Amino acid sequence: MPIVSLENVSKKYPSPAAADEQITAVDDVTLQIDQGDVYGIIGYSGAGKSTLVRLINALEPASEGRITVNDVEITALTERELRRVRSGIGMIFQQFNLFSSKSVRANVGYPLKLAGWSKPDVDARVTELLSFVGLSDKARSYPEQLSGGQKQRVGIARALATRPAILLADEATSALDPETTHEVLSLLKKVNEEQGVTIVVITHEMDVIQTIATKVAVMDRGRVIEQGDVFEVFSNPQHAASQRFVGTVVKGVPSPSERAVLRERHDGRLVTFSFRDGGPSQAQVFLQLADAGLEFELVFGGINDIRGRAFGHLTLAIRGEDSDTIERTLVRIAQNVEVSDIDREEVR
Repeated sequence: MPIVSLENVSKKYPSPAAADEQITAVDDVTLQIDQGDVYGIIGYSGAGKSTLVRLINALEPASEGRITVNDVEITALTERELRRVRSGIGMIFQQFNLFSSKSVRANVGYPLKLAGWSKPDVDARVTELLSFVGLSDKARSYPEQLSGGQKQRVGIARALATRPAILLADEATSALDPETTHEVLSLLKKVNEEQGVTIVVITHEMDVIQTIATKVAVMDRGRVIEQGDVFEVFSNPQHAASQRFVGTVVKGVPSPSERAVLRERHDGRLVTFSFRDGGPSQAQVFLQLADAGLEFELVFGGINDIRGRAFGHLTLAIRGEDSDTIERTLVRIAQNVEVSDIDREEVR
């Protein structure tokens, strides 16, 4: 069942250039986020990602369309009613947004005090959360004494304080180094799997989506241009913007400039083989080439793994005594594997 549903949602702002014009930040977006998902929303800067998040937690009202969160349509609620909805939504930020004058314990307990929890209950919940995020020994520390990763762990603990059903992570790893990013993503995955919290990840980093997301929506100029299972979108992107994003982490068929460099450096016929989970493996293709007496060298590409499912593209420089043997072998392989014959500009 969807825990978040958007139907034909748009958000428009008055244009600073002309009073009778509007800027559309989110344009006719329809999507569903199911309970238990780690749902990635990705797009370049200005694509409308952060605006979409503010619509989900009702910090911004939608100009058009319908938004439902936890079976409650929020587009027609009063501010007082919206506060109750927001109590079920946690939020973590790129810049952590911690109170510098409060200790780690006080930062995590702050939303509980606002919610009117008793001191014993606050203390028990904060102790539980600091243990969960691995910061029990930092309870009395202040934000300035913490690393970036530790600050984000405090932010996650604080966001989980009131036991929300939904956690929104807006560029939560953009300010972190790669190793710390991996640690924070592992913690978010733990939050999802062990506490059953639905997570919406807003990011421009494809490797973040590849690491933890189950589903993804790609945004461009305020619109969702592609959405679905992460493996399906990554392994076979349909839209040009999606292809550009995927290209940052997945090397496909070499571009014309890359081909020129490969031809200078390697002898042989350049051919790209595309592999997908459930199909023939690279080992099977290599065996067919070897059985035909062909020499080959891997010169470009790689195999990627998304939640245990593999796909990728490998470009080989293939050499043999005659071109007919190469041609016949490629025809046989192409019966089961997509083959891009770069030197002949053919896709089989």
